[in-house]
Amino acid sequence: MTAEVYNLSIAPGIQRDGTLFDAPCYVDGQWVRFQRGRPRKIWGYKGIFLNAPGITRGMLMQSQDGENYVYAGYSDSLQYWQTDNDDGVGSGPYPIGFYGSIATETILNQGSAYTNGTYTNVSLTGGSGTGATANITVSSNKVTSVTIAYAGSGYLSTDILSAAPSSIGGTGSGFQLGIIVLSAFTANSNNLWQFDISYDSAGTGALTIIAHPGQNLQDIDSTFNTPVLFGTFPGGSMSKVGVFAATGTASGTTISIPTENYLIAVGQTVTGSGIPANTTVTFVTVVTSPSPLTTVTISNAVSGSPTSFTFDNNVAVSGGCVMLYPYLFVYGNNGLLKNNSAGDLQNWVGADSNENNVASTKIVKGLPVRGGTTAPAGLFWSLDSLIRVVYNPTTVGTSTIYWTYDIVTSQSSILSSQCVIEYDGIYFWCGVDRFLAYNGVVQEVPNDMNMNYFFDNLNYVQRQKVWATKIPRWGEIWWFYPKGDSVECNDAIIFNFRDKKWYDAGQALGAQRSAGVFSEVFRFPVWAGNQPNVLGSYTIWQHEIGVDEVYLNNVNAIESSFETNSLGWVSGGPSSGVVPKGLNRWIRCERIEPDFVQTGEMSIIVTGKSYADDENQESDPYVFDPATPKIDMREQRREMRLKFVSNTVNGNYQMGNVLISADIGDERGTGNP
Repeated sequence: MTAEVYNLSIAPGIQRDGTLFDAPCYVDGQWVRFQRGRPRKIWGYKGIFLNAPGITRGMLMQSQDGENYVYAGYSDSLQYWQTDNDDGVGSGPYPIGFYGSIATETILNQGSAYTNGTYTNVSLTGGSGTGATANITVSSNKVTSVTIAYAGSGYLSTDILSAAPSSIGGTGSGFQLGIIVLSAFTANSNNLWQFDISYDSAGTGALTIIAHPGQNLQDIDSTFNTPVLFGTFPGGSMSKVGVFAATGTASGTTISIPTENYLIAVGQTVTGSGIPANTTVTFVTVVTSPSPLTTVTISNAVSGSPTSFTFDNNVAVSGGCVMLYPYLFVYGNNGLLKNNSAGDLQNWVGADSNENNVASTKIVKGLPVRGGTTAPAGLFWSLDSLIRVVYNPTTVGTSTIYWTYDIVTSQSSILSSQCVIEYDGIYFWCGVDRFLAYNGVVQEVPNDMNMNYFFDNLNYVQRQKVWATKIPRWGEIWWFYPKGDSVECNDAIIFNFRDKKWYDAGQALGAQRSAGVFSEVFRFPVWAGNQPNVLGSYTIWQHEIGVDEVYLNNVNAIESSFETNSLGWVSGGPSSGVVPKGLNRWIRCERIEPDFVQTGEMSIIVTGKSYADDENQESDPYVFDPATPKIDMREQRREMRLKFVSNTVNGNYQMGNVLISADIGDERGTGNP
């Protein structure tokens, strides 16, 4: 046995770029992270819900009153689950409804004892909405035909409507009408959701969820506009922002409202019974004396005598939405930024509301940023620019300018609308060919370890599926991405901000995720799987728990491994600088002394080459457990590497100071071991 013992001293991180022989750190790994400069297994995950209806395209998590709510957007729906704040036990999914007007109707129950006849403009009762009327035919004392005369607003597809007996002859009962509504949400395979939460500064504790299902999954530069939605959190159905109702009278092209209504403005769409489609506001006057009165001129004459009117600001964008409280900002085509009046999701015409184009390309992402004395403030990413917006009321003549727009850079890029993440006040994202950060200025994030590996293997056709999250416990930022020809995310590149090191997930199964949220009140990250499970649905995973993959009654081992760089004498030996580089002799490994915080068996595979471009020669695995003091062997390689593997149920490890007994081996210059 040689008297020479070396500690395994290798720089942290996994270098994918360049050659194996040139790497100063680890050269391969799967489901491994680094802490204190040493490799350790990434923790496990369990399926807390196995009933997601599809691939999740956006998530939000919020805690309230000891309960944790996980919202997930899909191509055709919005769902949420409810869990405790401890271990992810809960229920769901609960579908979120979308308010709208009646599109189709179905008689569920014809009723009985009604008076035969045809009745027009009958007010429909029940449900969540208002204003719907129908023409109803009663034959053989039953309702036999219903035709919607006015579709109303605020209805849900789960509503069951009826009509007062007095409206259809004065007698009878039991009539029920099922409906399908035309809502502000449109199912589409390209739907990609953005979410935020608005709170009530008055102290009521009421929360409002804001959502934008943009048709952006296939193309980041899609110009298709879709409405921005809001609803009561948790569980409330969703409506369009910027829509409000008013009552009054109408004649010809004039609507008279007996109040001062400053929400109404030119260009808004007006709907109501007797109002033709595509009617808009063309002029508005408001007087306060002798009696308050708002007079609205519209583009088409009304029929009949309508008394209820719905006004729509038509807030629809292609990019997304973000709360810079108390303002909601929406954004999209040609650098569009638009915000409401403070604290009022219906008011988009107040003095402090605004609409501006601040870039030549589409804005795809917005996040709040510290504004100091000029709060609120936000950062907005267009396809080629970064813009900082601050609340800074300034009087110019008789007008007040509320917002200042500052172009931080007009020569940047962004890979995906989902790839931006804030970590302790610094904003990180992927450009189309490098990694970037904003901390007052835009700077490139140095990456000489796996930048080429990421950008050269990324499926750019699926770039919008790249998404970012963080695991603050370990100081990590993760970017999930579809690698190779995969159409869904199957790998993740990881930046350890705390240690300024890079590594990756090694295409582990735990990287097959489409969206996720990081730990806040609920202390575990929650990520959505993108592969069908054994039930034919999709799984919502709770990560960073245990060391195995757990779902239903199954407990599966998660393979974790790491592989050293070359330990041969030609590259300096097992410990950096122990011998001058260039000693042209093989290294003979005679013993390895494991030093691990370890559960379960692990194995070591000795691999290596005779020359940098030669074929790898792998040994059989050397298996060891926590009680193994040493592993004896007689392995020789000119360019030796060691691969450590954990792949057992309940397996876990943290590497310490591993010792290697090594000696100068043969002087063979050709051939393999």
